[in-house]
Amino acid sequence: MKILITVLITCLLSLFSNAQSFKNPVLDSGADPYSIFVDGYYYYTHTVGDRVVLYKTKNLANLRNAQSKTIWMPPKGTAYSHNIWAPEIHYIDNVWYVYFAADDGDNDNHRMYAIRNATKDPFSEDWEFKGKLAAQPDRWAIDGNVFKYNNQLYMVWSGWEGEINGQQNIYISKMSNPWTLEGNRVLIAQPTYNWEKQGDLNDAKNPPHVNVNEGPQFLEHNGKVFIVFSASGCWTDYYALGLIEFSGGELLNPVAWEKKAKPIFMQSAENAVYAPGHNSFFKSPNGTEDWILYHANANPGDGCEGKRSPRMQKINWNDDSTPNLGVPVSTETLLSIPLEQ
Repeated sequence: MKILITVLITCLLSLFSNAQSFKNPVLDSGADPYSIFVDGYYYYTHTVGDRVVLYKTKNLANLRNAQSKTIWMPPKGTAYSHNIWAPEIHYIDNVWYVYFAADDGDNDNHRMYAIRNATKDPFSEDWEFKGKLAAQPDRWAIDGNVFKYNNQLYMVWSGWEGEINGQQNIYISKMSNPWTLEGNRVLIAQPTYNWEKQGDLNDAKNPPHVNVNEGPQFLEHNGKVFIVFSASGCWTDYYALGLIEFSGGELLNPVAWEKKAKPIFMQSAENAVYAPGHNSFFKSPNGTEDWILYHANANPGDGCEGKRSPRMQKINWNDDSTPNLGVPVSTETLLSIPLEQ
């Protein structure tokens, strides 16, 4: 009987993993989702808080049944032992890297860090700590996203102008190697519109500011370059995505970046999706489709704790090659999985 039950469970899991459609969310919880596609597999991670957990699957919609493993835990008593936020896994020149923000238990000390694995298998035990990534001046920093443009590595992230938590801006810097920022940071976006400044200053549990640009993500299409970012307090239902577009020239030229006046992705009360944000992008296995991966809440007022769940949906492109993210779909919407190879 036990053998029969095991066989039935295996068959059911196999049928589910081969399903051609899915509904959001793809996991019950998981903020700041990020994934890449390498050699036929998606590698996925999200914020856990005290460690870095990696998932591996051929079908990103099937994360619930994906292989997963804690690949790194910080040593105790260091500047990066606590509050591990927004990890991102990257495969750069055939080497694995994970970038994350962490602190010593005091949020004022958040900085960006990197770990590296030079083997072919990111699930191996070969992860090594490479150190802090800091441009000049060295200030509070979270949500680092690394990308290559014209064969040069860059990082964009969210940071404070000074030592005090007053406002989160988007900065960019060149990288001299995958674990080292080069030179001075450059400011390319800061909260200016009302939709970037939503929050409740009377809530003592939340940071004493509402001017937020965070979670920047590089996006390129038809030769155009964009940074998609999250705006307003994550604890509010008004958390949303904005867009800045690169006009050409030098990425480190702040005047080359133009912010769109309206958000491009926001809550949908009609679809019961609130505070959608901190996204990443990925392509379908066959390379023809573009998808957004993001977290959101199912109820108003859920805040930015453990109720945020990862969701995904296909995106389109406007005639001017800017991204059209549409509206966050409801949990009742049946979606086709990304097209396979």
